[in-house]
Amino acid sequence: MQTETRFIARYAETDQMGIIHHSNYVVWFEAGRTDFLKKAGVSNTNIEAKGILLPLYEMNCQFKSPAKYEDEIMVLTSLKQISRVRLYFSYQVVNAVNHKLLATGETMHAWTDKALKPVNAAKTVPDVYSLLIKSSKTGKTIVNQKTKVY
Repeated sequence: MQTETRFIARYAETDQMGIIHHSNYVVWFEAGRTDFLKKAGVSNTNIEAKGILLPLYEMNCQFKSPAKYEDEIMVLTSLKQISRVRLYFSYQVVNAVNHKLLATGETMHAWTDKALKPVNAAKTVPDVYSLLIKSSKTGKTIVNQKTKVY
């Protein structure tokens, strides 16, 4: 499964050069990941209510072309890999109008309890783990026309 999350780049996200500051891409990745989880049938809130956290332990981002104020942005998110202890998400940030690739990236997360101790997701939250396994295997793209990014 791949989700498509769209929003408009805000003026507050620009830097002195008039382009979107690099720190905003992390926020955009999070918006894509949150949207992905919801469309997979489970939300971050639901996961946390079960006593499980998904802390970020590694991320990377490659910038291809600058995004600018009022560009319509599309974040394509997929679950690249899932194991009992880790999740790997991949992202493509694209200008939704001209389809120009702006950035690519990945985030890596661990399944932990609230004390940040690693857990086996297949045993601790089998329903969530099963839904995400299923979503990582489908090639379907799920579209969300506009998502507010705060």
